[in-house]
Amino acid sequence: MSSSTPLSFRAGRRSLLAVMGGALALPFVTGAAGRAFAAPLAELALYGPPAGPSIILAHAAASGALSQIADKASFKAWRNPDEMRAGLTSGTMQAVVLPVQAAASLYNRGFKLKLLNVMTKGLLYVISTDTGVTGLADLKGKKLAVPFRNDTPDLVLARLLPHYNLVAGTDLAIETVGSPVEAIQMLLAGRVDAVLAPEPAISAAIMLAGAAGKTVARVIDIQEVWGEVSGGQPVLPQAGLALTDAFTQANPGVADDLQAVLEKMSAEVNAEPEKAAADAAPALEMPAPVIAASIATSKLVAARAVTMRTEIEAMLTTLADADPALIGGKLPDDGFYL
Repeated sequence: MSSSTPLSFRAGRRSLLAVMGGALALPFVTGAAGRAFAAPLAELALYGPPAGPSIILAHAAASGALSQIADKASFKAWRNPDEMRAGLTSGTMQAVVLPVQAAASLYNRGFKLKLLNVMTKGLLYVISTDTGVTGLADLKGKKLAVPFRNDTPDLVLARLLPHYNLVAGTDLAIETVGSPVEAIQMLLAGRVDAVLAPEPAISAAIMLAGAAGKTVARVIDIQEVWGEVSGGQPVLPQAGLALTDAFTQANPGVADDLQAVLEKMSAEVNAEPEKAAADAAPALEMPAPVIAASIATSKLVAARAVTMRTEIEAMLTTLADADPALIGGKLPDDGFYL
């Protein structure tokens, strides 16, 4: 990180929870880095979850970095998987960050989209007030809150528990909740012993607990556990930017232009977290200090999906071991990778 300035965070419990709650022959212009960009679109709307990868998109939109691609560029957060799926189905969302597993499932079921990139190598953690919890085996006999049934955190957990001879509902209680914020509230109220959630919700919980005079810590790095269980790298290519075929066919060349900008933006986000957080905070409706604190543990990238196909297929194969329907019955073919 380029900045060593400590974060100043004095928001109380209530205030933090409140803010969390196109022709084939196109003319070209040359960007600052010397790359030739297609003439700008009139408008580009990017969508993503209120989680780590969206920091890159929100920073890109707010900083003006997308001006070479579109006269008007915006980022909007989708709030739950149902909203995201509805946006894709209706065509109102054509450039969307979503779970890679969900993108693969949609593609295999005939939905016309392709995966442009991977935007995180994993940002799932377990937090707890109990420092005796250092691994999944230590959750035996405890109560764990997990947001969004059948979304990535839930699916990953279901694949990991059998490795430790743990049965959900028997060896540990799983409380499925509607949002990370709800899970955090339950932890601070003592209604659960631990929470599995993505960043930046994890950083928010830690800071919120501190403001309430309590100590909450990251006790399990799910990426490390994933590497142990899968026998591969501690990498979960959890989410990426997918573009609909309607979008790429109407705007030839824009996918490559967008990828070039996002690669630069991901480097900026990791190098200057406070600046990126200030840009992203309004769109994500989270305090900038929370976003800035989360970047170091969000493993943010903008890696072209085709270059991470090995890691993507390893994750999808592992997730689908118990239920192939999770990815539409098979690994996606070459056409999935934009």
